[in-house]
Amino acid sequence: MSDHESTYVPKTAFERWMDSRLPIIRFGADYMSLPTPRNLNYWWTFGGILMLCLGIQIVTGVVLAMHYVPNTEMAFESVERIMRDVNGGWLIRYVHANGASMFFIAAYIHMLRGLYYGSYKAPREMIWIVGCLIFFLLIGTAFLGYVLPWGQMSFHGAVVITNLIGSIPVVGGPILTWLQGGPAIDNATLNRFFSLHYLLPFLIAGCVVLHLWALHHAGQNNPVGILIPKERQAKDTLPFHPYYTVKDGFAIILFLLLFAYFVFFNPNALGHADNFIPANPLVTPTHIVPEWYLLPFYAILRAIPDKFGGVVAMFGSIGILFVLPWLDRSRIRSMRYRPIMKVMFVLFVVNGFILGWCGAELPDAHVIGNFSTFTVYDGDLNSFLWLGRFATLYYFAFFLAMPFVALKEKPLPVPSSISEPVLAPEAAIEKKG
Repeated sequence: MSDHESTYVPKTAFERWMDSRLPIIRFGADYMSLPTPRNLNYWWTFGGILMLCLGIQIVTGVVLAMHYVPNTEMAFESVERIMRDVNGGWLIRYVHANGASMFFIAAYIHMLRGLYYGSYKAPREMIWIVGCLIFFLLIGTAFLGYVLPWGQMSFHGAVVITNLIGSIPVVGGPILTWLQGGPAIDNATLNRFFSLHYLLPFLIAGCVVLHLWALHHAGQNNPVGILIPKERQAKDTLPFHPYYTVKDGFAIILFLLLFAYFVFFNPNALGHADNFIPANPLVTPTHIVPEWYLLPFYAILRAIPDKFGGVVAMFGSIGILFVLPWLDRSRIRSMRYRPIMKVMFVLFVVNGFILGWCGAELPDAHVIGNFSTFTVYDGDLNSFLWLGRFATLYYFAFFLAMPFVALKEKPLPVPSSISEPVLAPEAAIEKKG
């Protein structure tokens, strides 16, 4: 299914004038009538949820920026003033802070759905690549925003992450000095981070437009993973509106209930207690950790003994997603019909949770009990450091093994159309009758 012909007809003089100069109304109308596979499940609703999250973050972020002071002497106090003195400030701040976590929950589910159903395969490579770019910008925006409250974890987390850039040979030092605005993290650094944190969401919004444009042209994937020929569109597709706008709306309501639980009943559950202490360069927290949604990448960073190697592995864990369409050589899109890849995918999801667990714990802490097994290279095998290394190995092995799995795997029979799995049981019943 590819870009469909426009069916929009301007009805008023203003619409005709607008359509001849900037056909934005036509684009919206055509998107609402976009032929959409009729078998999409609720995993496909997270695209709409992500758009809602982006809108919430931009609106609340703009309001917070009106009261925030990007100065090392006043940043922490300005956040406290927002919470205590600004009308509704506590609500706006909690919505924004928890909205970042909700954004990442939806983003991870959205990407895992695309991975499982093969939404990165031709002709949808650009949809996937732009989506990965959005994810990369989202990580950068979240890290910059985490620094702004200027608490203990914000400051020392910024020190750890920015110093990683200095490990890059030749260019690392100058880039680090430019990013910090000097030899160390100080007022200039906070100003730069605030400016970039304010800018990046609008770049994300621009990429979302490109993401939707590519989706509008290539069409939606579906759980079966087959391309819908034009002659079957009438049977296998439905207009996006009202069928999927209603479905997305229902999923958004359920998602907002989860969102509201954290905002109103447990607003600090996903944060770190040390960030309620003003930043003090002379006192280092016992365990510096990023926010929960960045813990898997932090575990990958720590898994490599060499500092520069850890940086390469951390960025490589995101970079490998960009080349995924060319790593997977199988003709079958959906992992529903790929027995080996389905098992590997389940292990991949479990592995992601393990990486997050490793990132949250001290590297030398024991995984099982409080006993030592034997020392391997630079640590006890019964430690989160080595568990993180094994998990990092599987993370990359999952992607790098795809070309070889495609050669050896024997896929299950794939239906010839979307309606075949639905109509086949009925036909069998009628035949028996």
